[in-house]
Amino acid sequence: MTPAILFLEKQKAPFELLEYLHDENNHNFANEASAKLCLAPETVFKTLVVEVDINNFVVAIVPSDKQLSMKKLAKAVSGKKAVMAGARKVQSLSGYVLGGVSPFGQKKRLITLLDSSANHFNKIYVSGGRRGLEIAISPDSIKQILNAAVEDIAAQ
Repeated sequence: MTPAILFLEKQKAPFELLEYLHDENNHNFANEASAKLCLAPETVFKTLVVEVDINNFVVAIVPSDKQLSMKKLAKAVSGKKAVMAGARKVQSLSGYVLGGVSPFGQKKRLITLLDSSANHFNKIYVSGGRRGLEIAISPDSIKQILNAAVEDIAAQ
């Protein structure tokens, strides 16, 4: 039971869990989930923690087949510069290790941005809070539960 699952159960949000055996040598976590669960890559989203300007952290949820546009993300939160947060900072803010960062049940509630491509699907997949665990959930639930803003933040 991860903090993400406990959080969703407390919110009474409808979701499904999918598990797969994580390969410790694979560091492309969202793509691994897509391949092992036979899911379309554009429906499997990665959860990234980004530092905007200095000490302003944001959660970005983007499709596994795309890169995050730092420029678009910074602009979406009225910042100037965005960089990926370091692994230690990600773990201290979220409570999760890289590859298992879920947007749900994080230690510290951060501004959350969901890439606009999520609106094309009834259900998307995000990390369940550990490597090898995915949550199937509607983009609308993500928006509602996390008060997530929907923005075009993926690179073209």
